[in-house]
Amino acid sequence: MGKDVIVACDFSSKDEVMNFLDKFKDKKPFVKIGMELFYAEGPQIVKEIKQRGHKIFLDLKLHDIPNTVKKSMAVLSRLDVDMCNLHAAGTIPMMQAAIEGLTREDGTRPILIAVTQLTSTSQERMEEDLLINKPIDKVVMHYAQNAKEAGLDGVVCSPLEAQKVHQTCGNEFYTVTPGVRFADGEIGDQVRVTTPEKAKEIGSDYIVVGRPITQAKNPVEAYERCLREFCD
Repeated sequence: MGKDVIVACDFSSKDEVMNFLDKFKDKKPFVKIGMELFYAEGPQIVKEIKQRGHKIFLDLKLHDIPNTVKKSMAVLSRLDVDMCNLHAAGTIPMMQAAIEGLTREDGTRPILIAVTQLTSTSQERMEEDLLINKPIDKVVMHYAQNAKEAGLDGVVCSPLEAQKVHQTCGNEFYTVTPGVRFADGEIGDQVRVTTPEKAKEIGSDYIVVGRPITQAKNPVEAYERCLREFCD
């Protein structure tokens, strides 16, 4: 299983994202389309970026009753994305329903991963806001085990938790990790972060990198630096 860098294209319009992707010329980075861009431009933006030759992680974090998630995933599967996600907090039956909806008639489907705890969530916030009093790493591992039991392919987690997820769920269970910053960069609003090089060491399969690339003076150079530090 090859490692890869996923560029978080958190833009609010088609013009912005296309201008950004135009900088890469012949390179076709794996890109993440999140709520901001999807809500602004709709499914068409997914189709257009796919037609340009990019792999796509559609990051909409579904979390609803099983039947609603099943029907929604059936719609998303027709967009030909490579990866999509949901919240593990939606429970095992919801995750199982998601796989049913996502699987096409020919048996194929995108990679499906579950969000465990957001990288902006600290132990304190989890306890005070969510009334979850277990240690955050135990909560993440429990959610990861639930996702595996439901038949998912992996989880979104902090890079600091990637190694333990593999120990708990096996090396073939993907860890997709945001919260990655260059050693000389700012951490922004995320609290559980590390560098691309360290993420590679501790077992991340994919790193999701947004502002350190999209807001860099030279985004292509920043992307290539990520590839060197994480994939080489």
